[in-house]
Amino acid sequence: MEVIFHKKFYEVYASDPAAAAGRMEAVVEVIKPAADFVEPVPATEEQIAAVHTRQHIERVRRQGVYEIAALAAGGAIMAGERGLKEPCFGLIRPPGHHASSDSSWGFCYFNNMAIALEHLRNERMIETAYVLDIDLHFGDGTVNILGNKKYVTVHNVEAPNREAYLQEVMKEMGYCKADIIGISAGFDNHEEDWGGTLKTEDYREIGRMVREAAARNGGGCFAILEGGYNHQVLGRNVLALMEGLFPPA
Repeated sequence: MEVIFHKKFYEVYASDPAAAAGRMEAVVEVIKPAADFVEPVPATEEQIAAVHTRQHIERVRRQGVYEIAALAAGGAIMAGERGLKEPCFGLIRPPGHHASSDSSWGFCYFNNMAIALEHLRNERMIETAYVLDIDLHFGDGTVNILGNKKYVTVHNVEAPNREAYLQEVMKEMGYCKADIIGISAGFDNHEEDWGGTLKTEDYREIGRMVREAAARNGGGCFAILEGGYNHQVLGRNVLALMEGLFPPA
């Protein structure tokens, strides 16, 4: 399975859990036998400005994280483009789903998912899209940017327990009709991470449900990394989602 990744994502660019040393290494070590790594290029300022105000872009630049944030956004764009042909995973950071048009918080700077989908829409590669946010935390930035756009549906899974969580995803994928499904793939809801809800095999099941919905729609699917902070389990959770999205032949 193609995985969008750049060695610059190893860098510690801030003092927060999303930028912690060893986080990306822990994922790469586990998934590399199953991954075909592809290097992204940074999103252009025009692609970023389709989602964010110039004032916000300049704030990110002043914080000294513009280059890594633009590279993550470019990785999301590439994952979305390639996801139209076959499932793709964007192993990118900084994460993005707490970034709104003119503000950001929660370890985020630019909204990678919104930038990717707006790019696909603007380039007439898609007409409709669906975002499934499985992170522990509500993706307020994605809702703020995309929530009122008629071409896209944004759903944050908020079920209180494991069984209800998987039922909610199954229901949503049963109704989903879109040219592309993008997963804001946070893994902090794992039983050994902050949320304490899901098992590793549940991510495989979520990937399978998304893949089957995309196939039914005659469309594509992709995922991009958001949260997930226990380095001991993050890699195998990412691998499980990848296996669900693109099972071995």
